Amino acid sequence: MPITDPSYDPGAELIAQLAMRVAEARKARGMPRRVLSELSGVSPRYLAQLEAGEGNISILLLQRVAAALDLKVGALLAEDVPMDHDVQRVVALFRQAPLDVQQKVRSLLAPQNPDVMRAGRICLIGLRGAGKSTLGKLAGEALNIPFVELNKDIEAETDMPLAEVMALYGQEGYREMEAEALERVSARHDRVILAVAGGIVAEPATYARLLERFHTVWVKTSPPEHMQRVRAQGDVRPMQGNPAAMTQLNELLKLRTPLYNKAEAQVNTSNRAVRSSLNDLLTLIAKRRFLDPV
Repeated sequence: MPITDPSYDPGAELIAQLAMRVAEARKARGMPRRVLSELSGVSPRYLAQLEAGEGNISILLLQRVAAALDLKVGALLAEDVPMDHDVQRVVALFRQAPLDVQQKVRSLLAPQNPDVMRAGRICLIGLRGAGKSTLGKLAGEALNIPFVELNKDIEAETDMPLAEVMALYGQEGYREMEAEALERVSARHDRVILAVAGGIVAEPATYARLLERFHTVWVKTSPPEHMQRVRAQGDVRPMQGNPAAMTQLNELLKLRTPLYNKAEAQVNTSNRAVRSSLNDLLTLIAKRRFLDPV
């Protein structure tokens, strides 16, 4: 925007530019905001405001943020950036575009062979209680690759328990954080086993991104075992004061089955010991060559 334009605000432009550079530098290093906070001494809430373009940070605090990112403060404030003007405009348009448009752009830019994008990354999907966390952790140990639970990543990023995240930001805010967490895990890990919440499949853009970036396995079991395992984890809410809980669970499973069926493979843990289900998963991974480079 030309300086002669009366609506031009150089201060606002500088803050927006600073927000973008701090966020991109942090994400490029795979650094959770909580870690940046610890290294810089700047609170997570202040960092969140800064990356949202809402923070008017002092030079002294900014210097600490830059040092924590292993950058010189001038790199965050310099007027000329590595990208030319056209690229900056494309980036700005992409950020403002709806999620479905962003997904189309990603698809156009992605390699034509989808296995290239997915190679080395495995994601376990399915309703709570199917065994995703248990199998994911054991498979990660057996294969010597990281195991990540997406909700744990969200908790680490926000520095608060998931229940507080839901209470503070609501379902819509949580879904946005879920999409961001998926991006972080994708950027951070070339080889990983990921477990996600059962409802991620109901968010079309996020689920499409997941299917694009990961080999997906639907971990499934029978509705009674879903309920039994959730209660065994200490959560009695699905049954307490709700005699229709099993009916609702069956309806939810029926509703989500077409979405879960988009997974490349399935592991049925119903009436199976953990060790047997683990062997099923490891055999599947080897047979389908999910971890082989393409």
